[in-house]
Order: sequence, then C-alpha cells, then structure tokens
Amino acid sequence: MSIKTQIEKDLNDAMRARDERRKRTLRMALSAIKLAEVEKGASLEDAAVLTILQKEIKNQREVITDAEQAGRPELVAEAEAEIAILEHYLPRQLTVQEIEAMARAAIQEVGATSPKEMSQVMKTLMPRLQGSADGSQVSQIVRGLLEQT
Repeated sequence: MSIKTQIEKDLNDAMRARDERRKRTLRMALSAIKLAEVEKGASLEDAAVLTILQKEIKNQREVITDAEQAGRPELVAEAEAEIAILEHYLPRQLTVQEIEAMARAAIQEVGATSPKEMSQVMKTLMPRLQGSADGSQVSQIVRGLLEQT
C-alpha cells in the first residue's frame, strides 16, 4: 500500500473516531500531496510523498521555534503533536552514527577532500537517506567530516 493510500485510510479512521487533531493534520498532508500531484500532472511516487511529509514536518518545527519565542506553549504542543502524527509515515530515522558512516562512505566514493566538494557528496548521499534523516543534520555532519580531512 502506498503512503498516500495509507494516509487516506488513516484519515477516514480519524474521521470515524472524531480525532480532530489527526484529521486536521492528515488533511493538511493530503492537501500538500495533491497540490504536488496537480503541479506534476501525475501521481507521486512514495519517495516524493516522503519529501512532502518531511517538508511539512520542517514547517511545524519552524512553528515550534516561533511559538517558543512568542511564549505560546499551547502552539508548541499542537505542532509537536502534528509532527508525531506525520513522523508515523516516515521510515525509521537514522542515528548520528549511522549517518556519519554513510557520509564517510559517500565522501570516499566521491573522493572529496575539502568542504568545497560538499555538493558532490550531498548529491550522492541524499538519495540513499531519503526520508531517513533530516537534510540539515546530514549537511552539518558532512561539513564536519570534510573540514576534518
């Protein structure tokens, strides 16, 4: 079953259970997925759906940052709950050590020796990590490893 189909099924379950937060969050995700499908003119593969879900999670993390600065703990709690719902559809997130190991392999594969070659490493590494790691975290790890060499 595709991720989009699973989200649609879960949305129906949330509607039956009258779970407003889950229903609202899944509708938001489906809306973003359908918008991307309209723009593309075709159905999306699971990898593209994962990218959209990661973008939605990133948006919620920005909401948390803004809400914390504004002193709005109720908005922080709401955004954290939405992140938890969306993360359910992502693959298991890799640990820092796992990301480092994969980054070292990509650096060796590309033959990178300085931070100037970071884009080549990221181009090789990111498709392998699709949905399993936050891009900014991967970027920091790769930059750190390249600065050490």
